[in-house]
This record gives sequence, structure tokens and C-alpha cells, in this order.
Amino acid sequence: MPDPTNRLTGGQVISRILKGYGIETAFVLAGAAHSHTLYAFEDDGMAVVSGRHETGTVGAADGYARVTGKPGIAMIAGKQGMPNAMAGIQTARMACSPVVVFASVYAEPSRESLGDEGEDPLEMAKPYAKWCRVVPTVERLAEFVHAALRAAASGRPGVAVLGVPLSVQGAMVEGDAALDPHPLHTNVSEASDDAVDAAAEMILSAERPLVLAGSGAGLSNAGRALRSLADTHRLPVLGHALGRGLVPEDHALGFSWPLAQVAAKDADAVLVVGMRLSQRIGYGLAPRFNAKAKFAQIDVVADEFGRNRIIDVPLLGDAALTVAKLNAALTAKGYKSSGDPTWVNGAMAARLARIDELGQNEDGKIHPTRIGRDLMEVMPSDAIFVGDGADALNWMHGVIRMSGERSYLDHYPLGSMGIGTALSIGAAAGERELAVQENRAPREVVLVTGDGAFGFYASEWNAAVLAGLKIVCVISNDGAWGTEKNGQINSAGRNVNCELGQASYELIAQVFGCSGERVERPDGIKPALQRAFAADGTTIINVLTDPEAGLARKQDPRLQMITFEDLPSSHKAHYSPEIA
Repeated sequence: MPDPTNRLTGGQVISRILKGYGIETAFVLAGAAHSHTLYAFEDDGMAVVSGRHETGTVGAADGYARVTGKPGIAMIAGKQGMPNAMAGIQTARMACSPVVVFASVYAEPSRESLGDEGEDPLEMAKPYAKWCRVVPTVERLAEFVHAALRAAASGRPGVAVLGVPLSVQGAMVEGDAALDPHPLHTNVSEASDDAVDAAAEMILSAERPLVLAGSGAGLSNAGRALRSLADTHRLPVLGHALGRGLVPEDHALGFSWPLAQVAAKDADAVLVVGMRLSQRIGYGLAPRFNAKAKFAQIDVVADEFGRNRIIDVPLLGDAALTVAKLNAALTAKGYKSSGDPTWVNGAMAARLARIDELGQNEDGKIHPTRIGRDLMEVMPSDAIFVGDGADALNWMHGVIRMSGERSYLDHYPLGSMGIGTALSIGAAAGERELAVQENRAPREVVLVTGDGAFGFYASEWNAAVLAGLKIVCVISNDGAWGTEKNGQINSAGRNVNCELGQASYELIAQVFGCSGERVERPDGIKPALQRAFAADGTTIINVLTDPEAGLARKQDPRLQMITFEDLPSSHKAHYSPEIA
């Protein structure tokens, strides 16, 4: 007879498996759908961050995953919650974040032949998730939980959705269930010797080689290898998304892609490390890039080679391992850079000069760049920065420089507005967990967002307060959907359905128990930031910015760090390398 004291609920199986993988935080919306798992979490010392919207919950798990490198865990009610969760699932999928969504579902016997639900309770998620399954029995629960975690984390990371019947979470199973962690990552390998040699020869023959580092470089923890490559061979590295900060953006060797992309046209050889050549990268095509430039690309998925342009040297393999191997190959060939990598600064000179003209006034209207400048003076160098909005994020791209790994998050590539709030909550929870495990102080988390974006998931600040998280949130409040408003004004001389009014968002902060401040003068930003960083909890700073500032971005290509229409046919109107 089995020992009755050695039996576990399904919820305890889930909790103990997660803790075995070093996951100490879960993001959960409400309680009844996952009662037995929540009881186990409380008994096992798991931190629970209580969300207010399903996309907020999944988005927080996404932020946790981006900062920690561990799978983020979200728990929602499957029937009512799945429609709300889709924006979060899509954001995480497109950002290649390892996230597991546990969705409570009804057991098969309770389904109706002519009911409102279809045969498949996860049907809605399947087109967007990497992996979707429903646990058939409690005896197989451990198997399916391990499989979901492995599916989310291995290869190209993504979203796994695991349907767990309510009855399974409360059912009992033998305590010797397979709880021990399994390898989440399949063995990764470096690119072949021939491919690395070809890439090295491409760089050897170039006068102005350029390295682009994307989220794949961040996911593979390629920072050390990239810094060594840049330092040893004096190669400029432009970071994008989770690739930002892998090489500190000191404008000597490291740069941000949004700001420094104007230099791409001057490169004759481009090494792409874990980055998709999609719209934000100009598809890798002219005129953003030199039409005659040679391209080498490192990726773990062969499907990425040939996306929108021919890749001269494809390198199939892990980013960190392959960059290290390429660095060694260049050293063995006696490679020495033929020039100073700060040629990138020359290409940026007109852009930097124009940006520097903005937001310098001490009185009058506040230009959004003033937020970024003051933030750079006050924000710790190791802080985690989260960007949201459209115009607000564009201005931050002009002035914010990152210097740490896994330190930059935004809503790209989906661009779903408002998700930055959830990402910042997940980032703060994940960073708190890491700090405890590594016996250090947690890094600060800063969110800069637009007023339109702030409104989407404002109730999630309740989650931040309930979880005891510290976040510094700054709203660039121009009282409108700025990008749409200024686009209409620029093209038609008027705007319709774009005005929001410069609402008192600091009061929303106070409603949920955060500190809230309103800033109306340029010289008030820095003191407000200093108070926020000194505070113990979350602070939301509502900065009333110039409603007319965004129009210049539509009219001056030097100020377009984000381009929304970047098809080859419209490059000349919407990208900025050629500055008159």
C-alpha cells in the first residue's frame, strides 16, 4: 500500500517542479481557477504577483523571463481569460520570451455537445503559441509540466500553453512523481568551421565592418563574447531590443541601433548576431544598408537566413559560442581593424546635434527628451530600463544609453501599447528574486511610457503595490495619441479622435497605493526622479510634456529613431541616413 503521507495534490506537483527549476515567482490572475496550486505556492514559499488583467499577467511573466533568463509563469482562467491574454501571448512570442501559461480548463466530461466552447479549450492560443497541450490525468501532470517548460525554453524560446483541468490541480498523486528538473535547453553548438572561416574572411576584406546584436544575442548570454570581439578587433556593435547593453553604449564601441542606424549605410560588411532582419532593421536592404554590403548572420534557426535579403554567410549555431569562435578565428588570422570604430559617430553627427538642441530650456514647456536626459543623470548605470509608447519611446531612443546585460525591454516587435507596465512589474519581480539568490541589492527598474500607453493597463499598478515592488514610472504626457495626432496634422493640417487631455495620472498612482507626482516645469523632473529613486516603493511621475513636440519627428528625419513605414518603396521618406 502507498504511504498516504507521501501523496501530493496536483497543485503541489506544479509548485515543486517550478521550484526545482529555480523559479520562485509566479504571476497569477485571481484565485479560484488555481486554488490548489496557490495553496501549494504559499506553503512552498513561492512569491505570487496578483495581476488585474490577463495580458498584464502574461506580460509580467514575459518581463520576468527577459530579465532572469528563466521561464516566466503566468496563470489564468482558460475560458474567460484566454481572449484577454492574447496580446500578452503575442508580445512574448514575437519577443522570443520563454513563458509558460497555465490555463485552467474544464475536464472533458463536463463539455457540452452544443455548448459555447468548442472541442479544444486552447484553440484560440494555438496559432500563436509555440506549444499547446491539455493535461489528460493527474498521473501525467508532472510529465506535461516538464514538457511545457522545455518547449518554452529550448531552441528559439517562445510561449507554451498548458491547459490544466480544475480537477487535476486538486487530485492526489503519489509523492514519488517525477519532480526533479530536466534539461530545459537542448545542447547548443557553434557554427561550423567553414562558416566561421568565411565570416572571418568577410570581415578581413572589409573597411567598415559593423556588428548588429539582437535579442538572440541577449537570450544566449553573448555579452562577454561580443565585448571581447569588439575590444579585441575594434568592431562597432549596435544593439537592438534585448541585445542593447551587451556592449555598453559608450559611443566608442557600443551603440544603440535606434540611434546609430544612420551609420548602417556606410558599412561594407555586416555581422548580424541573433537579430531578425525585419521592418525595424530596414529588412537589411538598401537604402538603409549599402546595397553592395556583405552579410553574415548567426542564428539558432535556419529559417532566419534569407528573411527579406540574401545572406552571404549563414552561421547556424548559438550566438555566444559562435561569436567566441569567430573572435578566435580573426585573432588567428592576425586581423587588425583598418579604422576607428567611432566612424559611427561621424554618421550620427547631424542627428546628435539636432537632438542636443531639444529640451535644454529650464522654463516653459517640457520637451520629452528632457525626461531622458535627467534620467541618465539620476538613474543607476546598472538599472533596467523599460520603454513603452510611440513618440515617448522614440525620444528615449535619442538619449538613453544602456550598459548592462538584460537591462533593456520594450514592446517591440509586436508594439502592443501599454505592455510596458506589465513588463516592468515582471522585471522588478524577477530582479528581486535574482537579488535574493545572488545576495545583492536589486537593480532599479524604470519605465518611461506615454500617456496613451499608460492607460491600457493602469490597474496593474495595484499588482505592483500588492507584491511590494519598487518601480520608477515616468509618463510623458502630451495629452494625445501623439504619433497619430501629429501624423494627421502633418498630412492634413488637422487631427480627429486623437486628443486625450493631460489627465492627472498621478492620482491613479495614489488610488492604488503608489506615490504620485505631477511635474509641469523642466526643472522639476530631476528632483522628482531623485525622490522616486530614494523611495521604498513604486512612484509614478506624471510629466506634462509639450503637446506640439511630436510634430518635429514627423517632419525632421534626424529625429526619427523609430520608423513605422519602412518598406523599400518608402525608405526615402521614412528613414534618416541622408541628412540634408
